[in-house]
Amino acid sequence: MRPLKICPSILAADFSKLGEDVRAVMNAGADIVHVDVMDGHFVPNISFGPAVMGSIRHVTDKPFDVHLMISPVDAYLGEFAKQGADIISAHIEAGPHPHRTLQAIRALGKKAGAVLNPGTPASALAPMLDLLDLVLVMSVNPGFGGQSFIPSALDKLREVREMTRGRDIDIEVDGGVTAGNAGDIAAAGANWLVAGSSVFKGGPQSYRANIEAIRNAAAGGRGESV
Repeated sequence: MRPLKICPSILAADFSKLGEDVRAVMNAGADIVHVDVMDGHFVPNISFGPAVMGSIRHVTDKPFDVHLMISPVDAYLGEFAKQGADIISAHIEAGPHPHRTLQAIRALGKKAGAVLNPGTPASALAPMLDLLDLVLVMSVNPGFGGQSFIPSALDKLREVREMTRGRDIDIEVDGGVTAGNAGDIAAAGANWLVAGSSVFKGGPQSYRANIEAIRNAAAGGRGESV
C-alpha cells in the first residue's frame, strides 16, 4: 500500500502572508505543498504564476506538487521546474499532445502527472501509463476552491487504482476533500489527498488538528491505525 500523503492546496492560504502560512501548515504535519495554477482561460479563475511559487520555495524542504490548470501548458513547464517544482501535473486536455507533455516534464528531471477532469474517462490514461508518476483525479470541476465533492469520483478512483496496480504511480484526489469523506476516498484508492479550505479553516492554530482529522479518517478508510 502506497504511503498516505496530505497535500494542502495553498490556493486556500492567506495570500497576504503566503510564505508564513505555507511554513505554518507544513510544520503542522502536512506532507506536500499543492500548488494550483490557474490561467483564466483553461479554467475560469486566475491564481498565480511561477515567480510567486518560486518566492515561497525556500520556506520548506517538502515537495512542491504543481497542478497546472493552464493551456497551452508546454511553454511553462520549464519555468515551473526552474522555480522549484518537484511534481508537475497537466490536464489531458491542456495541449494537443499529452504524451509529449509528460515526456517534457520527465526530461526536466521532474515527476510527471496527468489530471482527469470529472468529464474525462480513466481510459484516457491508457496510452501514457509508462510515463506517469502520478494520476490526479479531480473531484470537482477545476477553477474554484471550496466546491463540494462529486461522488462519482470514487468510481473513477477505483478504475484508476485497477489500471495502475503494480506500477509505481501515486493516486491523488483534489476537490471537496474533508475529514467526513477522506475515509471513502482513501478506500477507493487515493493515497494523496489535496485539501484546501478544510485544512486552512480556523487559521494557523487549527492547522494541525485539521490535518490530523483528515489523515486519521483516510487511514481508517484504508484499514490502518495512526
